[in-house]
Amino acid sequence: MNNIRVLVVDDQPLVREGLVILLERLEGIEVVGSAADGQHALTLLNTLRPQVILMDLRMPGMDGIETTRRAVAAHPDIVVLALTTYPDDRSLFAALRAGARGYLTKDATLEEITAALRAVASGATALAAGAQSRLVAAALRPTHRPGDGPDGLTPRETEVLQLVAEGLRNEDIATRLTISTVTVKTHINHIFGKIGAADRAQAVAYAFRSGLVCSVEGTRLDS
Repeated sequence: MNNIRVLVVDDQPLVREGLVILLERLEGIEVVGSAADGQHALTLLNTLRPQVILMDLRMPGMDGIETTRRAVAAHPDIVVLALTTYPDDRSLFAALRAGARGYLTKDATLEEITAALRAVASGATALAAGAQSRLVAAALRPTHRPGDGPDGLTPRETEVLQLVAEGLRNEDIATRLTISTVTVKTHINHIFGKIGAADRAQAVAYAFRSGLVCSVEGTRLDS
């Protein structure tokens, strides 16, 4: 199995260098470089070709949100795992809307960061417990009527979206619902079109905002 190529982006030298040192010691993780700001990070993408960007959100100049948006737009194959010291609803939703596939706080353990890197690299979503709680709080005022899916989602599409929000992969959803993975992909494509989501991370954020998911039970960093 190939190593996960990681680019570390953080404006604080101690944090950035510490993350590099710690991640370089892990099996299956290869730190291909680091950057102190968003603009520098973007210039490194073509040459370093990271698989995952571990992205600080609060940086001078170009912040992590804008850097994430530009990185994902220019390199759709690269995924972003947001990392922030001071989590808040605005940065959480902004990071997910920008295209981040995961969201952690800097009090996360090395094991949690490692699990999150592996999760997002494999196409799953990784949300810290605090971020999950904030998403749930934002969903306390649901925008859909009981029994109806918002934005024209069918009952089956709603069910698929709820399982996506729990962190299940397409194969697991297919097994759970006793349908084929092709059918799951078709449902997900329809869901993305109806809710205006570009990827799974945005779909997860939508599910919490819309009140389709009101519990974090079953959502894991390593899902």
